[in-house]
Amino acid sequence: MMESIILIVHIVLALGIIGFVMLQQGKGADAGASFGSGASQTVFGSSGSGNFLSRTTAILATLFFVTSLGLGIYAKQKAEGFTDLGIPSQEVIEKLEKDTPLVEEYAPSSDAPELDASTSDEPAVETTGN
Repeated sequence: MMESIILIVHIVLALGIIGFVMLQQGKGADAGASFGSGASQTVFGSSGSGNFLSRTTAILATLFFVTSLGLGIYAKQKAEGFTDLGIPSQEVIEKLEKDTPLVEEYAPSSDAPELDASTSDEPAVETTGN
């Protein structure tokens, strides 16, 4: 339950960061203010939108980092609980590989019967020396 809440907050924060970054102006947009287009920033006050948007983006990024850390800790605790599921540990796998005998490759013996692989319509028949 707690993981779901943190995950939902994490996703909302990610979307908020994307939205606030998209609203911010680039560094080159400040040059337009000196040519008379600076009046568009009066919605956020005389200091412009940069201070409000950049501060909010920094807060959202910090909260996003905290939720990422929380999800990582929760995932680690959940992964440690899976050791009781019968999945062998690395030490057990190495011991099994060490104790398992090597299997030699199969090589056909020389007394195996040969099959006639001609192109006739009759099926191939094993020929023996009877």
